[in-house]
Amino acid sequence: MDKKQPHPLFKLATELGPLLVFFVANAKFHLFVATGAFMVAIVAAMIASYVVTRHVPLMALVTGIIVIVFGTLTLVLHDETFIKVKPTIIYALFAAVLGGGLLFGRSFIAILFDQVFNLTPQGWRLLTLRWALFFAGMAVLNEIIWRTQSTDFWVAFKAFGVIPLTMLFAIAQMPLTKRYHLEPASLEASEASEGDIGRG
Repeated sequence: MDKKQPHPLFKLATELGPLLVFFVANAKFHLFVATGAFMVAIVAAMIASYVVTRHVPLMALVTGIIVIVFGTLTLVLHDETFIKVKPTIIYALFAAVLGGGLLFGRSFIAILFDQVFNLTPQGWRLLTLRWALFFAGMAVLNEIIWRTQSTDFWVAFKAFGVIPLTMLFAIAQMPLTKRYHLEPASLEASEASEGDIGRG
């Protein structure tokens, strides 16, 4: 079944909602209750995404699986280290996938973000490299914050710092995507040309 394009606010709600639940539960109770609530909210967000769009983005799916695994370890072992290191694992994984793809001449950025970009090969390489470095930087930043700051500070950063930083970085990539953008007309002409060759 074809996936539907949701309203941008719906996408933001499914990403920000679980983080807000995590923040509020931690403020009212403690990190272990917040972890359980976060796991439930993540699953609810994925279900809502599938119900509305008949599709769950790859990044959300991978993140959800890691949240469930590390959240379960946190609760079963009663060790908050697992939930705190979880973002580091996710960011490092995304950086490794993007960086590893580049080493083999592949760009997985469109698959990871579940979006279609029309870029030149050079544009793909630069965009992928930048996001790989961003995720690597976020992994390091998460390690620094959870190891040096209080749990409440780390939760607040996770809830209100990560998404703004990611959005600002994405906006900063707009000049690059415009510079290396391929016009749809060019793509259609190319496809038409290939079709003529195939019929020739």
